[in-house]
Amino acid sequence: MSQEKAVVETYHVDFAYDDALILEDVTLTVESGDFLGMVGPNGSGKTTLLRILLGLIHPLRGNVRVFGQPPERARHLVGYVPQHADLDSSFPISVVDVVLIGRLGKAPRFGRYRKTDRQAAEEAMEKVEIHDLRNRRFGALSGGQKQRVLMARALVGKPDLLLLDEPTTSIDGRVEQDIYELLKRLNEKVTIILVSHDLGFISSYVKHVACVNRRLVCNPTDEITGGVIEACYGAPVHMIKHKCEL
Repeated sequence: MSQEKAVVETYHVDFAYDDALILEDVTLTVESGDFLGMVGPNGSGKTTLLRILLGLIHPLRGNVRVFGQPPERARHLVGYVPQHADLDSSFPISVVDVVLIGRLGKAPRFGRYRKTDRQAAEEAMEKVEIHDLRNRRFGALSGGQKQRVLMARALVGKPDLLLLDEPTTSIDGRVEQDIYELLKRLNEKVTIILVSHDLGFISSYVKHVACVNRRLVCNPTDEITGGVIEACYGAPVHMIKHKCEL
């Protein structure tokens, strides 16, 4: 496929914490419209790679481009959903105000949010089906509802790339399925990179899988074999295919 469609490009990326190599020789291309699932054992470098793509940390060696630019310059084109809500549950902030936080890079530095910011927040909440919760206190929501709010916060800036770091951790299976169905619909307009611990579940939704364990192997979902997974996890792994009850 043509390079002009590349959303993410990493070339021979190494990264280390305190001289301990976390990522080694990672080369990856993610093209427009892709839905990439990133799996691997704990501590394998998945979240580190997301942070590099966000421009929050820089590789020891190698090149990284997001939309053809250094990651820190492309940040306005990227939405990010963390693994856990980075807000104190006791803080009295409403759902709509949490979503509006995602407009801080686009709203005026001083003064109130503009009409366009509030309209974008309404649209984002509609997309993730939480508009009826707009005035509820964020801390009073269930885990699945909170994750949808964080997704709306990531989408309110109208990103072209959405990064998610295990967004369904500690959420029950039915809610997890609902969130993946939502991501599948969003993928019609947004390129997605999703970190997950559950290959069996995400393989029903993603188009490619990147197995990360310091190094990286990327495959279409129909080419994921037991050998590929064992090489990624460094031990025999049984992949269970979840049934989606629609």
